[in-house]
Amino acid sequence: MDIQPHKPQQPMSLTADKSNDAQLPGSTIGMVGGGQLGRMFAVAAAALGYRVLIFTDSENSPASHVADQTFVGDLNDHDAIDRFAEQCDVITLEFENIPAATIARCRKFVPTYPSASVLATAQDRLIEKTTFRDAGLPVTPFRKVHDTESLEAAGDELGWPLIIKTVRSGYDGKGQHRIESADDADQVQWTSAPEWIAEKCIAFDKEVSVIVARTPDGRCESFPIFENTHSNHVLDISVAPADLPDSLSQEARRIAVAAAETIDVVGLLCVEFFVSGDHVLINEVAPRPHNSGHLTIEGCETSQFEQHVRAVCNLPLGSTQQRTPTAAMANLLGDLWTASGQAPDWMAALADAGVSLHLYGKSEAKVGRKMGHLTVTGEDRPNVLKRVSEARARLQNSTASPS
Repeated sequence: MDIQPHKPQQPMSLTADKSNDAQLPGSTIGMVGGGQLGRMFAVAAAALGYRVLIFTDSENSPASHVADQTFVGDLNDHDAIDRFAEQCDVITLEFENIPAATIARCRKFVPTYPSASVLATAQDRLIEKTTFRDAGLPVTPFRKVHDTESLEAAGDELGWPLIIKTVRSGYDGKGQHRIESADDADQVQWTSAPEWIAEKCIAFDKEVSVIVARTPDGRCESFPIFENTHSNHVLDISVAPADLPDSLSQEARRIAVAAAETIDVVGLLCVEFFVSGDHVLINEVAPRPHNSGHLTIEGCETSQFEQHVRAVCNLPLGSTQQRTPTAAMANLLGDLWTASGQAPDWMAALADAGVSLHLYGKSEAKVGRKMGHLTVTGEDRPNVLKRVSEARARLQNSTASPS
C-alpha cells in the first residue's frame, strides 16, 4: 500500500466548518440591508426564535424598527462590517447590489448567503443572461452594445424594437429605454453608463415570477407561480396562482429550480418570466425575497420570508402550498400620501375584514416609493382581485384633494 507523506492540516475557515450545519433557533442571523425586505425577514425570523442584527447605512431604516440590534455604517467600511459579522452565526442579504468585497469580508467570519459569485452574476445582466443561455435555459435574445453603431447592428440581427438596459444597476424600469428603430438609436446617452445590453422586445402575453428556496445542501422548494401586472414599470398587482396551463406552470417551475442550481444560490431566487404563447423566457432574476412574493405571508403555509430563514439556516424547508385557492397583493406607493400631504385613511381599506395591511415603516413618502401593500385571499379569483383593487381605490379616494 502506498503511504502518502503526511501534510499538515491547513486551518479550516469558519465558513467551511459551518456552511452545511443547521443554525438552530436561538442563533443570530445577520441581515445586510435595512429596507422593507429586511424588515419582513426579521419579523419571520423572530417568530422562529432567532435574533436578527441589521447592517444598514440609515439610522431609521424600516428593518431597524423590528431588529434586535442595528449596525449603521458604509458597506465599504471593512471595520464596521467586521464588527457586525463577528456577532452573527449566519449572514444573508435583502438586495443584490452589494460590493463583492463586503460579502467576502462577511464570509471570513460566518456562512454568508448568497455568495459573492451569485451576486456577481445578478449584478451584471450580460453575465446573468450568458450564464443561463449557456446552461440551456431560455432567455430573451440579447447582444452587448456600446454605441449607436453596435445598437443598429443588434437591431438588424435581433429585430426592432429593442429594449436597451444598463448592464449594472437599475430596477423597476430605471436605466432602460425602448428603441423603436435605427432612427431612434441616437437617443441613448451612452456616456451615462459604462456598459449596455440590448434585448429583443418580446411580444408577451403576461409576466409571471417563480420564487425558489434552496439550502446549502441543495434542497429546493418553489412557490406557486405569481402573475404580475405593472404600472410605470413598477409592480402593481400580483396574484397566485398564475392563470397558466399546467404544463407551462410545471415548465416555469422547472426552469426556476434549474436557474437556482446553475448559479448555486442559497436562500431565495426569484425568476421573472415573459410568457409568450406556449413557452416562457427568463427576463431577469433576483437572489432575494421579491415584491411579488409578499402575498405568501397570508397566502401560503410558509411565507417567502420564513422560507428564506429556513434556507439560509439549513432547516427543513416549509410547505409552499396555498392556504386558499387565490391570493392577491396590491402595492401601496407614496403617491397615496403625496396626493394630499397626509396619510391615507386606513379605516377605508380595512373596512373589508378580509384585507391585510402591511406598512413598511418608511419615514418619508415619495411618488413611486413602495410604502406598503394590501393582501386578500379567497376562493374566487375575480372576487379576490376585485376586493384588493377596491380596498386600494378607497385609499386613493380618501387621499384625493378636495374639489
